[in-house]
Amino acid sequence: MFRHVPNSITAARLVLAGVFFAMLSVYQYEGRGDPWYLNTAFIIYLLALISDFLDGYLARKWKVESAFGRIVDPFVDKILVLGSFAFFAGKNFIIQDTIIDSGQMVQVVRTITGVAPGIVILLLARELLVTSLRGASESQGQSFGAAWSGKVKMVVQSVTILAILVYVNYRHWLRQQGWEEPARYFRDLCIWVTVIVTVVSGLLYIQKAVALYRTGQEHK
Repeated sequence: MFRHVPNSITAARLVLAGVFFAMLSVYQYEGRGDPWYLNTAFIIYLLALISDFLDGYLARKWKVESAFGRIVDPFVDKILVLGSFAFFAGKNFIIQDTIIDSGQMVQVVRTITGVAPGIVILLLARELLVTSLRGASESQGQSFGAAWSGKVKMVVQSVTILAILVYVNYRHWLRQQGWEEPARYFRDLCIWVTVIVTVVSGLLYIQKAVALYRTGQEHK
C-alpha cells in the first residue's frame, strides 16, 4: 500500500525543481523583478527540502527503498543545488556598480547574489569527482554510500540558497532599514562556508576512496 509513496514524493520534488527554475528564469533583477517570483521560489525550495527528508524517512520506516529512489533522489538534490548556483551567477542577477580603480571611477558588473562562476565550477567539480569515485568503487564491488559530510554539505548549500533568495528579494527594504550591509555580510559568510564545506567534503570522499582502494588491494 505504501510502497510507491516515497517514490511519488521524489517524483513530485522533481516537478517542484522545474517550477523553481521557471521562477528563477522569469525573474530578472531590476527588470522583471516582481517579488512574487522569488517568494514563490523560496517556498518551493523549502517544500523540496521537506520532501527530501520525508521521502527518505518514509522509505526507511516502511522498508520500501528502491532503485528509483536511490538514483532520482540524489539526482534531484544535485539539480536543485547546482541549478540554483548557476542561475545566481547568471545574467538575471547581474547589476552595474561603480568602483574606484587607480583613482578613477570605473563601471563594473557583478552579481547581486555574490555568486561568481568559479563557485559554480567548484560545486560541479566536487559532484563529478564524487560520482566518479563512487562509480569506480562500486564497479569493484565496494560499497560507497553517502558520508555525513555530504549531508552537511547539502544543508549548508540549501541554507545559502535560501539566504541569497531573501537578500536579493528584500535588498531595497533592507537598505531602507539600514540592514543591507549586515545582510550582505551574512550572505557572503554563507557562500564562503558553502565553499569550504564543499571542498572539505570532497577531500573526505577522496580519503574514503583511497582507503577502500587500499583495502581492496590488500584482499587481492
